[in-house]
Amino acid sequence: MKRFRIQLLSLAAITGCILFASLKTFGAETNYTLDLGAMVQPVPAGCKFSQPGYFVWCGAPVRGNDGRYHLYYSRWPVKDGFHPGWVIHSEIAYAVANQPHGPFKFVNVALPARGTNAATGRKFWDADVTHNPNIVLRNGKYLLYYVGNYGDGNYPTHRNHQRIGVAIADKPEGPWRRFDAPIIDVNPDATAFDSLCVANPAVAVRPDGGLIVIYKAVPILPGKEIGGNVRYGLAVADKPDGRYVKQPGHVFEAEGAEAKKHWMLAEDPYIWFSRKYGNRYYAVARDVVGKFTGASGGLAMFESADGFHWNAAANPKVLGARFNWADGTMSDQNVERPALLFDGEEPGALFGATDGYQKNGRISFNVQIPLKSKL
Repeated sequence: MKRFRIQLLSLAAITGCILFASLKTFGAETNYTLDLGAMVQPVPAGCKFSQPGYFVWCGAPVRGNDGRYHLYYSRWPVKDGFHPGWVIHSEIAYAVANQPHGPFKFVNVALPARGTNAATGRKFWDADVTHNPNIVLRNGKYLLYYVGNYGDGNYPTHRNHQRIGVAIADKPEGPWRRFDAPIIDVNPDATAFDSLCVANPAVAVRPDGGLIVIYKAVPILPGKEIGGNVRYGLAVADKPDGRYVKQPGHVFEAEGAEAKKHWMLAEDPYIWFSRKYGNRYYAVARDVVGKFTGASGGLAMFESADGFHWNAAANPKVLGARFNWADGTMSDQNVERPALLFDGEEPGALFGATDGYQKNGRISFNVQIPLKSKL
């Protein structure tokens, strides 16, 4: 398949130092070629996580320092409906398993609603909702990136108050240290691509120990309450509780004539850096129009030498519009919000949310798709 360039447009020089110059210090690139699609296996019936009475969405897995497997996910009551329930009632919960494919058991609500800040008398930025978890284990600390919001119970106010934060813990079950302000806020410039709301953080640890964040954003559009088209931006930080510096331009965006036809080609990326597979960054994202997988709503893989400029991977197709159950049947819906569970450098399972936006009594859940290494 022809490689399609998805780049950071108008990238300026990074202030201070070139963040990724240290790539060479980790040794020569390996000859391994990562082909996630070839690793995908049929899904046993038990490889799913659901909770009675709740929609389960997202799903951020990590193998902990305790040797167990930890899952952070968004949930909200079925009685509130899938939409707009997710943006008004979601909370990030936590489950644990002894095996990478489960069964996962609910433990607690990791990030509950916080309500009012006693020091200011005003609602916290994440007062009412926590959503879209992304978990990173760095230097023994658990970093839980997420979206928070507050509002008046109506969709536009909650959605437009979405901001990105991080919570930090020494143990996977918490307690979590949360912050009074988001780490990525909207741009005060009303004409900026991220002036209305920011959401859906994808985070990777850089080779130098710093952090890179790709995030979804929406601009203010006069006369339109929910703003303009979705874009993706990028920010970097030296440490999790430090300053996250936004970088110029956009990522995962079509160019030229294709931009007019398809304003977004890839959505909700999960990103990581791999020393084993070429000392580079990878991303798995939803293939919005099917350009990379041939299936609208499939999952595609991208790669980048520096985290800023992205190409379709040599083997871009990870998953089509459906996945196979082990009993020979096909799934009812595609997989969204992808995430990977690693055993060291090797991806062992592909996690994702499925059966969303559905009627007829179906309730969304997280699925754990086994991956078999070809090495």
